[in-house]
Amino acid sequence: MRKSIYINGSGAVSPAGWGTAALMRALRENTNIATSLLVRQLGNQTISTPVLRVPAESATSPKFARLRRASPISKFAAAAVVEALGAHRLAEISAGNLRVGVIFTLTNGCVNYSTRFFGEALVEPAFASPILFPETVFNAPSSHLSALIGSTSQNDTLIADSTGFISGIDLAAEWIDRDDVDGCLVVSAEEIDELSAEGLRHYSRNYIASEGAAAIYMDAHPAKNSAQLLRLPDPVSFSANTREQAAHKIRQKLAVQDDGQTLLVDGRAGVARFDRPETSVWADWSGPRWSPRINVGEGMGVSSGLQVVAAVQAITSGEFQQAVVTAVGGNQQAAGLSVGCSRSSINVVRWEM
Repeated sequence: MRKSIYINGSGAVSPAGWGTAALMRALRENTNIATSLLVRQLGNQTISTPVLRVPAESATSPKFARLRRASPISKFAAAAVVEALGAHRLAEISAGNLRVGVIFTLTNGCVNYSTRFFGEALVEPAFASPILFPETVFNAPSSHLSALIGSTSQNDTLIADSTGFISGIDLAAEWIDRDDVDGCLVVSAEEIDELSAEGLRHYSRNYIASEGAAAIYMDAHPAKNSAQLLRLPDPVSFSANTREQAAHKIRQKLAVQDDGQTLLVDGRAGVARFDRPETSVWADWSGPRWSPRINVGEGMGVSSGLQVVAAVQAITSGEFQQAVVTAVGGNQQAAGLSVGCSRSSINVVRWEM
């Protein structure tokens, strides 16, 4: 029998602000966050792209001395992780009393420093900064995180579409079940860059690129304020299914009851053509429904992470007894999960591989 899995901490950084409180306030109040313009010159042409950025660091934003030269994506991730772990777990990890793995999921990665480094290399290779180069690889943020929290346990980076965070939860549950780790962080982060922000606009003028980070801490021990992982079905690949078919199969696997009290946190971004699979498959849903991407933009790899954080926060705050997360990726798969209050009498279905 597989172990019961609990989510005992969550953290977020988003265009709504630093911390889960800012994200949840934006969702509950259905806030419209002001966009800013990403501007670049192409010859004599000025290209301006609306984006949603994380607010600038302030006196209350977390500071990490060892990340002074790190890319924005690493700073976002670190803030979300520190919030998810809390001071007590950080101290236990540092003392060697808690084996915590790190699974980092992303789509774009360290694009800002990559652009700077390769831009310098193209102009004058001899003067390209070697300080920037380590920040150009996909696994740089996950390495920073393990070093920051003092973890020597397993560390992995998954590159995927916007459903990757849910695949990361699947892998974390496997590590915990095998006793490879005592607990596991699942983290995702992205940063704004010209290529992806402009690329989204080629798909639809209504797409607004965003950035931020999401993190959850998972283990096999229920705490006073836990969200229990109720169901985690295998994702459905687009290799043999249309996006609509994949979305339909995920709903069947989740087997969630529309009782009017279960929260649906979907992956709609406010772009009708790409929202169609979830819009049609869940058209009969009459219960409460949140769509974080409509509020905080299309964060690509981080988007489903923010959905999961929102669902966990909705459970641990006592607002709902059960929540279901569903996401249809851009080019790989559809995925979903359900979580519930560990103190309730909800019938638990073991998580699935």
